[in-house]
Amino acid sequence: MSNLSQLSDAGVSIWLDDLSRDRLQSGSLQELIDNSSVVGVTTNPSIFSAAISGSTLYRDDILALKAEGKNASEIVTELTTSDVRQACDLFMPTFLASHQVDGRVSIEVDPQLAYDTSATVERGLYLAGLVNRPNLLIKVPATMEGLPAIEELTAQGISVNVTLIFSVERYQLVMDAYLRGLERRLGKGESLKDIHSVASFFVSRIDAEIDKQLDAKGESSPLRGAAAIANAHLAYEAFLAVIGSDRWKKLEAAGANYQRPLWASTGVKDKAYDSTRYVIELVAQYCVNTMPEGTLNEVRSHGVVRGDTISSQFAAAKKIFTDLASAGIIFQSVVAHLEDDGVSKFEKAWVELLANVDAVA
Repeated sequence: MSNLSQLSDAGVSIWLDDLSRDRLQSGSLQELIDNSSVVGVTTNPSIFSAAISGSTLYRDDILALKAEGKNASEIVTELTTSDVRQACDLFMPTFLASHQVDGRVSIEVDPQLAYDTSATVERGLYLAGLVNRPNLLIKVPATMEGLPAIEELTAQGISVNVTLIFSVERYQLVMDAYLRGLERRLGKGESLKDIHSVASFFVSRIDAEIDKQLDAKGESSPLRGAAAIANAHLAYEAFLAVIGSDRWKKLEAAGANYQRPLWASTGVKDKAYDSTRYVIELVAQYCVNTMPEGTLNEVRSHGVVRGDTISSQFAAAKKIFTDLASAGIIFQSVVAHLEDDGVSKFEKAWVELLANVDAVA
């Protein structure tokens, strides 16, 4: 068996963290579905910026849409939803074979709406209607303003991918928002069975930030590279607590589906670390791992799948956080910075994309 199929058999759904018209038209995405156990795709503003700005395949459509009088924002919406719709169609056999669990494609609400609840809900509903595919996930950032939007979209029957989660505390609020949305539907007698969700917990950025702070203290710390995986392990513990609760069991009996933990930002930033660590050390049942193709290829090449690498690590993970606090790392400050930085980076990519579309002539 290949390393990738072993990963799937261990309970991890492999999603590709990339999408472009080049991938769709060249057949490379279909090849990954056929031969690399890829069962879903995630996108974000940075991915679309790179795809559209770096390819000639969009040029004719951009010029045609400009001729119709559309502005840059409308053109970007047209291009991105078209690509996502095609990807949804490509993954439809996976979607049906997995009983709607996988075969999912994500599209993100415009990043400049990250701190606006009502605008996020409105945009999420609009994008869902525009793509009009049952295997679509609407990505909503886990800002404090995003939480009620997650609840509202879920209550309205939209499947949501919650993005930019950095702390277990915020993750618990995300899970609560999902459950509240489901409870509202149940209270109105509406179906829960077609609503799915994932909660995207960012991994490598945690280590990049904490390692920088540890290095600034002037000595090589054994805690370097320890925080991100430990943080994800504790997130999985929180997930298990929710699906073991009486509150969840009532929803599950009514047909509700898990909001699965998704490990995002799994490409290694520090080349001193093994390139597969944010995949191999985050294996457990009901997880999703969305990887750039480079990381996927590294796992295929030399990843050693050891089965569940999470469930026995909860005590060790808590010890790491105790040690980090003793070393002077204020974790809540770290995650607050990473959330703001994450929104800012996506917004910058979006603004650059709009400018590049404007410049096409």
